[in-house]
Amino acid sequence: MKKKVNILLAEDDKNLGTILKSYLQAKGFEATLCENGKLALEAFKKGEFDFAILDVMMPVMDGFTLAKEIRKIDKKIPLLFLTAKTMEEDKIQGFELGADDYLTKPFSMEELLLRIQAILRRTEQGSKKHTNSIYKFGRYTFDYDHQVLKIGKTENKLTSKETELLRLLCENLNEVLDRTVALNKIWQDDSYFNARSMDVYITKLRKFLKEDPKVELINVHGIGFKLVAPEK
Repeated sequence: MKKKVNILLAEDDKNLGTILKSYLQAKGFEATLCENGKLALEAFKKGEFDFAILDVMMPVMDGFTLAKEIRKIDKKIPLLFLTAKTMEEDKIQGFELGADDYLTKPFSMEELLLRIQAILRRTEQGSKKHTNSIYKFGRYTFDYDHQVLKIGKTENKLTSKETELLRLLCENLNEVLDRTVALNKIWQDDSYFNARSMDVYITKLRKFLKEDPKVELINVHGIGFKLVAPEK
């Protein structure tokens, strides 16, 4: 029997939290509800979770702070933020913390389910679609399955979107990766907001790739990005 996906749900609105937990359980998930960020972090440290849904505005510890703490423990667990905020800056901050998606209240349960399923398809089934899981370029070794980028003794664990984006760049090594192609493959949408969030991930990947001067991740104006490196 396939193991149920275990979801950490951090939501301070007790009514909404209870409804979400019941809905997720009805759809075949395990769900643990915590009413503030501190309790959610304690639960995360004790349990084994496959997915986290975090409300941004919570007492004791907000969702962004909670995400930072979770990322210190697990770089790979998918994160989905729930928020009443609509400011683009808040969404960009969420993606900078490694969020996989962002859902603004009010939202339908069906939309939440579709978002969760889309993220799980990317993170759980993505590796099955690609026969090559180890990429070597310059002095780097990129392990797609384990979401790890290595150079010498330095090892960086990547988030799911960083992993998918770096894989596309590796598969197009020394060639231009079209922005629209990357957006549609990873975000399933080439909207302006998603393009902004992809730029955030490109910036983060550049930081990981600074250790080898022969490796460059460059912008190709009006077209996309190009990972330039000597192939192994």
